[in-house]
Amino acid sequence: MTKAIRVKNTEDIQKINKIVTQFPFDVWIHGKSGMVDAKSLLGMFLLSLNEPLKLVIEDDIEPNQVKKLFRELEDYLDIDDDE
Repeated sequence: MTKAIRVKNTEDIQKINKIVTQFPFDVWIHGKSGMVDAKSLLGMFLLSLNEPLKLVIEDDIEPNQVKKLFRELEDYLDIDDDE
């Protein structure tokens, strides 16, 4: 599952990283420059913030966990963007 995500600055990176580390499943952020583990703060700092980014999680994650993650990240997600 993917969702568009907005990451504007280093403060956003730190907040997103803090949120996703609370969840027991892998969370990735994918952009034109590559894909990084959102639980890796160092990896997150490798993102190019001037390109469109997507939050990526496995399709088999329990739906309640996905909803909780999306609620926590609502300030950064484009909720209408389902793929």
